[in-house]
Amino acid sequence: MPTDLETTTVTSALAPSRDAYGDVRASASRRPSASLRGRMLLAGPLVALVSMVAALLTVNAAGLPLRDPDGVAGRRLLLVFALVGVLVLIDVTVRAGRLTGTWRPSPAVLREVRRERWTRRRGIAVAAALMSFYVSYLAYRNLKSVVPVLRPGDLFDRQLGDVDRALFLGNDPATLMHDLFGTGIATHAMSASYMLFFVFIPGTLALALVFSPNLQAGLFYATAQSLNWLLGAASYFLLPALGPIYAQPSLFSDLPSTGVGNLQELLLDQRVEFLRDPVAGTAQSIAAFSSLHVSIFFTGVLAAHLLGLSRTVRVAAWGMLVLTVAATIFLGWHYVVDDIGGVVLAALAVLMARALTGLDLGAERRANATNATNATNGRVTT
Repeated sequence: MPTDLETTTVTSALAPSRDAYGDVRASASRRPSASLRGRMLLAGPLVALVSMVAALLTVNAAGLPLRDPDGVAGRRLLLVFALVGVLVLIDVTVRAGRLTGTWRPSPAVLREVRRERWTRRRGIAVAAALMSFYVSYLAYRNLKSVVPVLRPGDLFDRQLGDVDRALFLGNDPATLMHDLFGTGIATHAMSASYMLFFVFIPGTLALALVFSPNLQAGLFYATAQSLNWLLGAASYFLLPALGPIYAQPSLFSDLPSTGVGNLQELLLDQRVEFLRDPVAGTAQSIAAFSSLHVSIFFTGVLAAHLLGLSRTVRVAAWGMLVLTVAATIFLGWHYVVDDIGGVVLAALAVLMARALTGLDLGAERRANATNATNATNGRVTT
């Protein structure tokens, strides 16, 4: 049973040092103003609003309804909310344990830490960021699906392939990789690397919004990733393309069956069905330029550096990016030019997120460096 002294000690340690969002209170010199906090909170919803308006106008021009493919607005959103809920429990338990010096803090201490750390405003901000991200994704899927309807017959695979071969002295980069790594175990490894994308998105989004010492950093990251969907959809209309696996399938005929291979076949079947009857068919999801896999992962790399995250996080982010770039080319999803385009999209997304949120990146780097020093010296900021 917790004593009154224990609970009072925890309360006094937390309350004076936290703001309305449950963050450690910054010094006056780097504390964001009320207007800046408003910008940070509204940046994600603004991106979602613009994305959804663009999607509604575009599908209306194509004579099609707005769709919810794969249960984006329902099942996936519920899954990421459940993940955030689990991480919040971990966050509260760890922080309470650090304050009391035990990994089995009392229920009263857990409630006090939860109340101080996870204020109503913080909860609303995190929920709004998550919903905005998935609304942006829903809009992206609808925009992507109607590219062949609004630009029928327009495909730039030949030109993109020519650029790739020019870059590699007349060789197809995918063929060079097959010759270098083989097409056995390497194919399965590349398939697994490519599938990291589907864990990376909800995982890093939830981690950023739950564990960031400063919630504004998490909101900045969520906004940048949301912008990738909107910018990526725009690039599909700029240079419609299918990708090497569909434009030159013979280059990949020796690859063994994998999860990615099955996914590629499914997407092709859905595209054929959609083009046969756009109203009744499943929304199609094939588009090569630019690579959203690369833009999403490179956004993670840029955020890790700009926010001053630990060396371990930065190295891991670069490692996942390299694996993803290799997989997109090896498996035929993208041309090298698509991946370069993805890098450009990520840089634009981060720049726009910085402009929309107004986050002081320099202050964030200094704060994270201070937190790292405190952790090294045995002082923990909760």
